[in-house]
Amino acid sequence: MGDYIIRATAAEGQIRAFAITSREIVETARLRHDTSPVVTAALGRLLSAGAMMGVMMKGEEDLLTLQIKCSGPVKGLTVTADSKGHVKGFADVPQVMLPPSGQGKLDVGRALDLGVLSVIKDLGMKEPYVGQTELKTGEIGDDLTYYFASSEQTPSSVGLGVLMNRDNTVRQAGGFILQLMPDASEEVIVRLEGRLTAMKSVTEYLDRGCTPEGLLQELLGAFDVEFLEKTEAAFACNCSKERVEKAIVSIGRKDLNEMVQEGKPIEVKCHFCNTAYEFTVEDLKKIIRRSKQ
Repeated sequence: MGDYIIRATAAEGQIRAFAITSREIVETARLRHDTSPVVTAALGRLLSAGAMMGVMMKGEEDLLTLQIKCSGPVKGLTVTADSKGHVKGFADVPQVMLPPSGQGKLDVGRALDLGVLSVIKDLGMKEPYVGQTELKTGEIGDDLTYYFASSEQTPSSVGLGVLMNRDNTVRQAGGFILQLMPDASEEVIVRLEGRLTAMKSVTEYLDRGCTPEGLLQELLGAFDVEFLEKTEAAFACNCSKERVEKAIVSIGRKDLNEMVQEGKPIEVKCHFCNTAYEFTVEDLKKIIRRSKQ
């Protein structure tokens, strides 16, 4: 079964919900970037959240970027998603080794530590929407819960998880986003809070075979949950040699000429998917000629 996102509503429209299974997405990111377990967990959580938040957008060309800049050893994470379930991302420092947390789990909070979470939405306007909040815990789910409440004034609960195998491959990954609509009654709010308090970790549900639908059924079954839409999700990058060439042009003719003088090909890697593109000396000469036109 491939990765996918399910969108649902509950309590007669008073709650909207999203859930994702993202094991393949996170494993692809791990392989592309050769991330250590704690970085895989951190990046995997942000990739899962980004994919769900991406499908919240309505426009075909809308783009979402989640960016964390932090004081912990990871230094930062960047994830970009569209409205069709495609997501990609990278860590500033892919290899970080830390002892387990006090609960014996991967210590994502310590890997990130203090910092800022930015949510950038490019909705085709002149300027993108940018919302920012401080990292409260570094656990990412809690930080996004705080972001929704403070920047979008939407009471939400975000649960994210990544479970690793002993060989450091990804065993399970996924998460959910629950949001209360403005007309939510006090009774629904209190009942939902109680359900969330009693809930186990996301990965515990996934590891016993829960699908995204099953996860939302566990959370919202008492609220007459209605499943609305299923979207396939995947790690996907739209980089190409042509796009990388445009970035090379921005270096400037002086530096390009120096590269030609060295007489060696250059290799440029995409930040998001780590794909390497080689440009020969002849390629560089052509780029210089085109940049003069």
